[in-house]
Order: sequence, then C-alpha cells, then structure tokens
Amino acid sequence: MDTVQIVPPGELVFGLQLPVVAQTTFLAQPWEKTAGAAEILRVAREADRLGFFYVSACDHAAIPRDKAAAMSTVWYDTVATLGFVAAATTRVRLLSHVYVLPYRHPLLTAKAFATLDALSNGRVVLGVGAGHVESEFAALGVDFARRGRLLDEAIDLVAAAFRDEYPVHDGAHWRVRDHAVAPRPVQRPRPPIWVGGSTPAALRRAAARGDGWLPQGTPRAELPQAIAYLREHRRKLRGDAPIEVGAMSEWFYVGTPPFDVPPGTRTGSGEAIAVSLRELKAMGVRHCGVRFRTRSCDELVEQMQAFAREVAPHVNA
Repeated sequence: MDTVQIVPPGELVFGLQLPVVAQTTFLAQPWEKTAGAAEILRVAREADRLGFFYVSACDHAAIPRDKAAAMSTVWYDTVATLGFVAAATTRVRLLSHVYVLPYRHPLLTAKAFATLDALSNGRVVLGVGAGHVESEFAALGVDFARRGRLLDEAIDLVAAAFRDEYPVHDGAHWRVRDHAVAPRPVQRPRPPIWVGGSTPAALRRAAARGDGWLPQGTPRAELPQAIAYLREHRRKLRGDAPIEVGAMSEWFYVGTPPFDVPPGTRTGSGEAIAVSLRELKAMGVRHCGVRFRTRSCDELVEQMQAFAREVAPHVNA
C-alpha cells in the first residue's frame, strides 16, 4: 500500500477547526451561535494568509433529539463547507476532521473529495472516522455494530478510487469494477487519508491504513503511550512506512486575557505557549489542531495573528 506524506520534514504544522460549523457545547465559543458565512470565510482567509497548514470541518448528518442540548443541532455539511472556503483561499489545506465513511457508499465519498481536490488545486486531506452516535446510524439505516468493518473496507475502496479512475475492489460489503470516478484528484498518487480515533481499534486502523493519525480525546498524559502503540503496529504491518501523527492542543490565549478564561487554558507569551507545542513535537507529533478562547470573531482573528507571529516561530526554530 502506498503512503502519502504532506507535512514538511522536521516540522510541526498547525491547523484549526473553522468556527460556527460545529456548535457543540464542548468546543464552540458563545459568539459562534450568532455568526455565519461571513465569519467562516474571514477565518479561512486569515488562516490562508497566515500560513496555517489546514482548516477543518467535521461530520454529523442528523443529531438525535436526546443529544441536542449537549451537541447542538448545528453541524454544517463537511464537503459543502470545505468547498465554500476552497474558493476563497489558495494555500491552506482542507481537512475533514472527521468524515464518517460508514454513513455513505465509498464511491460517493471518493467522488466528493476527488472533486474538491480538483477544484482546490490539490488541497484535500481526507480525515475519516467510524462515528459514535448509535441512533444517528439507525436514522441513516446503517448497522452501528458493523461500523468498524465498514470503515476499514471504505478506506480501501476510497483510496483505490483516488488512485485509479476505474477502481477495482472486491470486498465483503462492496464490489466495484468498470465504473469510473472523475474528475480526478490533483494530488498524485492520491490525496492523503488521516484516520481518526483513540481506541485501540482506531490506532490499529491508522497503523494499517492511514497516512496520518487524528487523535480524538486522547489526554496529553496518554499521548506518548498511544503513539508508541500506533508505531508498534505500524512496524508490524507496514514496516518502515512513515505516518504523520497528529494531536489537539489545549486551549490557548496568547498574551494576558482581558477576561476570565476557563481552567486549563494556557496563557502567556508566545515562548511560554510554544513550550507546550515543542513537547508535542518531541513526542513525534507532526500536525496539531490549535484552539483559542475568544469572545468574538475579531478576537479569534487577533489570536490567530498573535499565534502566527509569536508562537509558531518558536516551535520550529
């Protein structure tokens, strides 16, 4: 199996989730509830200008009523959102963090992201996951218990369709031959596929099938053990094939916050915040999603600028 690597050697690169597009109470800042397309575009353009490596959007199709209070019901469609910001940017990569492959036939996923790659001139990173909301699977008519097996096979079929216009696949769930997927992606041999999740099964899946790994909810203290487990299985299954390990930062506020930030927020000088990121880099992390405590879109843009100016240069120096 081929391996696609996109992070510059020796660097730790940074991305961020677009605001507004996932209004879960666990992540969204209060100001996002009344924001919309203008704020999404503003942040995407600023990420592009400042040299952030990626912007991301995640994936839920239908939020069950009993989870709406915590998760909210506002989850923008992943491909529509990334396509929207693709037209307003030129350099920043477009990451699905993560796209739930078992929800859809893999050829539909391959068509959507190959098209997005063609329209964005080769900026797609397909982040994939198994999903976790059982009743959402039921609403979509997909067997929740089979989601891991569906994901494994879907990754293989999507990768084949990215590589070859006429993919050949003979699996337990899908059989494909003599059917073309076009337009073709710009990235060759194919766009990268980063596998999300932090369970042992997800780590083994990333080791077997991923170009990169996207942890979801792994505490900082457990990250070295998870990376060691990932690399051990990678060596067993893929030999010396590299894998681009990811992480999520803690919450940041660059400088002295003029408001009370929640416990666990790292604040201070660029150098002080860079210490935390250099620790991740020393663990072998190659790409990191960063998060900022903010009260408005203006403040988020200011924090992104401060990060690019005062933090990032101290990490890769």
